Amino acid sequence: MRRAAYLAVTATVLAAQDFSQRGFLEFRGVGFPQAAHNDRSHAVAAVLLRYEATYRVGGWRLAGGLDARTDTHHETERRWALSLLDRERQRPSFAVRRASVAYERPGLTVELGKQFVRWGKTDIVNPTDRFAPRDYLAVVDTDFLAVPAVRVAAGAQSDTVELVWAPLFTPSRIPLLNQRWTPVAASPVPAELRERPPRWPRRPQFGARWNHVGRGWEGSLSLYEGYHHLPAFQGQALARAPVLRAELEPVYPRLRMYGADAALPAGPVTLKAEAAWLRSPRNQADEYLLYVVQAERQAGDWFLVGGYAGYRNTRLGPLPLFAADRGLARAFLGRAGYTIDARRSVAFEGAVRRNGDGLWAKFEYSQSFGRHWRATGAFTLIRGSPLDFLGRYRRNSHVLLVVRYSF
Repeated sequence: MRRAAYLAVTATVLAAQDFSQRGFLEFRGVGFPQAAHNDRSHAVAAVLLRYEATYRVGGWRLAGGLDARTDTHHETERRWALSLLDRERQRPSFAVRRASVAYERPGLTVELGKQFVRWGKTDIVNPTDRFAPRDYLAVVDTDFLAVPAVRVAAGAQSDTVELVWAPLFTPSRIPLLNQRWTPVAASPVPAELRERPPRWPRRPQFGARWNHVGRGWEGSLSLYEGYHHLPAFQGQALARAPVLRAELEPVYPRLRMYGADAALPAGPVTLKAEAAWLRSPRNQADEYLLYVVQAERQAGDWFLVGGYAGYRNTRLGPLPLFAADRGLARAFLGRAGYTIDARRSVAFEGAVRRNGDGLWAKFEYSQSFGRHWRATGAFTLIRGSPLDFLGRYRRNSHVLLVVRYSF
């Protein structure tokens, strides 16, 4: 009798267990027709191996992921070390991409560890997405970074409250000073710039978001208290002639964000809007309103998105900020995708500044071969005034070829 009960319990536990894994090995080549003012290279090759696994038992979920990479352009470190916090200036050779444990039950999710926290409803630009630092080494081709955090989401179908507490700060990875994507504009005189090690913020970050699903619409309100994950710079000149020598120190200003977003189906399209008012409690950085309005439609094999991103400064700060979150603002945005068949697809996304001073457009074709292989070719065009955020990278138009083996 006891043996039968034991076997029944064991069978129930095993049935509740679920293990899944996936990954890919990716080869990437980028070609630049033009040389930049501080980078004469025309080609970059990179290799990335990513492995992710998830294990579920009962109401518990364990998720983890690892990255291993290298490249020909020293965008990746050349040392054998495992990165946990993603605070390196270069991409680490080996990194924990994700490592979290979660408890899930109807109406409640509690997750602890390194995880991805995404807010907002719009595409391309997300003003309220403040727990989502990115890898900006190549400014227009970005990847999100996970953050160490505790996240609690509770509620029913119509109302959900999400609370996030991040005890350790994770910065966005900005372009290297000695490469073509540097945020420092070309200087009319020879210049040598060095970067001091940053002083990391020590206080935790906190965020709260309430989401409501109504009859035919959905909206949310959000609050963030923490730091800019994009740095401002304070500098000190060491020598002025004949070569300008200076040191730059990254500073991560305090940030308070009040945000809102909404989605409304309206006949053949879905209207979306998202806005955030970003304040600097210690007056270290700009204060501004960043917003996006867009319409999207799914029509057969087509997916279409079009809209406008804007911002308005309410106060200028004392330090210049690497404002990648505003880099695509005051611009018309677009994204389109078409599925040719089960193996082939094409896509487009881009932004054009409303005054014509900046343009970014990406055209992509992707095709799978068999069950595991996929090749993607893309061309990115960047043009504009040297005083514009996009125009600063006008010599960085490039072609891209990615070959991926998925397992």
